[in-house]
Amino acid sequence: MVTKELIKTEIDKVREDNLKALYSIVKALQGPAAAREAEEDWHRFVASTYGSLADAQIERSGAAPEEGRNESPIPTARGVPATGC
Repeated sequence: MVTKELIKTEIDKVREDNLKALYSIVKALQGPAAAREAEEDWHRFVASTYGSLADAQIERSGAAPEEGRNESPIPTARGVPATGC
């Protein structure tokens, strides 16, 4: 029989790089309340970082040259390169 104590002892054997995945699985198995908490965490994160780049000097790079800008290297089903954006 699987018990919480057995699971707790097995957790110590989980590699460090798998802990995040294990945590996600445990939270998913907790049901809707845990999902709501995760969503609230996401909203708190977004709210806390909103506008953090407002003063950053972000510049757009120049446009690609006109020639070849709309040509796709991926052929379409008919073997003709796709055009357009």
